[in-house]
Amino acid sequence: MSRSEYETAITEFLCSKGVTRCPTACVAPTVGTIADADRAALRSYDKAREAARLEKASMFGGARPTHGHHSRLRSAVFTR
Repeated sequence: MSRSEYETAITEFLCSKGVTRCPTACVAPTVGTIADADRAALRSYDKAREAARLEKASMFGGARPTHGHHSRLRSAVFTR
């Protein structure tokens, strides 16, 4: 199969399946190293957001627990 035939086949497949993102990026996880300063900044940001959330919640009858997996995921990824 020539390069142009390959590119044509890939284009036809992507168009027929309605793929709008790079398939390679969707298959393999992104790997990277996060600098300590960035981790510290994220922790600081999370603390500030949580404090603001609690303050706002207290105005509306009390704090509610944080729901969702994002806070747990963020903690697992950025606190290592």
